[in-house]
Amino acid sequence: MTTLADYLDRWRVGGADRAPVAATVAALAKAAAELSELVRLGPLAGDMAEVVAESRDGTGQKALDVRAEELFETALRAAPVAWLASEELDHVLALRPGAPLAVALDPLDGSANIEQASMMGALFSILPAAASGEASFLVPGERQLAAGVVVYGSFTALVLTLGEKVDLFALDPRTGRFVLHREGVRVPAARREYAINASNARHWPLPIKAYVEECLAGATGPRGVDYNMRWVACVVADLYRILVKGGIFLYPGDAREGYEHGRLRLLYEAFPIALLMDRAGGLATDGFHPILELAPKDLHERTPLIFGSKDKVDRVVELHHANIPPAGQRPLFGQRGLFKSGS
Repeated sequence: MTTLADYLDRWRVGGADRAPVAATVAALAKAAAELSELVRLGPLAGDMAEVVAESRDGTGQKALDVRAEELFETALRAAPVAWLASEELDHVLALRPGAPLAVALDPLDGSANIEQASMMGALFSILPAAASGEASFLVPGERQLAAGVVVYGSFTALVLTLGEKVDLFALDPRTGRFVLHREGVRVPAARREYAINASNARHWPLPIKAYVEECLAGATGPRGVDYNMRWVACVVADLYRILVKGGIFLYPGDAREGYEHGRLRLLYEAFPIALLMDRAGGLATDGFHPILELAPKDLHERTPLIFGSKDKVDRVVELHHANIPPAGQRPLFGQRGLFKSGS
């Protein structure tokens, strides 16, 4: 079997500039494997769901959030990384100024799931380092050199792109090493699934309402097929499912105060997801623009995020660009409406 270390060793011979990226991915994987041990222990590791501090999203910073940040930060201090931007940090952290790389990181996605024995994960983005911390990160997503997510579920998975394709690794708990199990993943196009938090339906913008109405209409509606809905409340879990089975994920901005631009962060959540989607033949958008074309104005900027199979995401973009009449003034699935058939 090919371990991540073997995989990175083969890849790095393609150019001198690859060695720092390979070393940084190895450091991130080391921290992820250590965190996996804590996740597996659950309550036997202590009260990891304890709220220990306030957080920007109002849910509270959990003990496992803090531990995850510590593990990743410690690992990256030994890597060629000049700057670290993290969901858990207010400002850029200088690690090794003068090193060639910068890392943007969400060390623990889905911490609300800790007590529920449900899925959690991490997301990371590797960028070229600039002279200052913020200058390294306030750049378009297409500047990423590599990106990945870690999923803690029935097994611990690493989804990785080094810029060309997307490969899947599984953590072998017997050795603590990630092992390659699938190369060149492509997002399937025909899966009839969508993921969205339906409890917020009354707040959604019209294009999102229109798309979900198409899905809900099922075989008798304009799409001509029945759909299933999935929602895990952990974006990396939905990402992994879509990579292997297809479908679409939607987290729009909505009418609630504080949700106008969605809740996911552009830099360290949407950027790595968008690069993975792009390299796997999918698409990620804010509804109007490809995520990879956007540049954050600050480290913790939020964005609406829709990603998944290209045909489905293209339909959502089409609805955003359409001249949709206000709610209540348009025919639902009428012949003159905005809806049309599609899979």
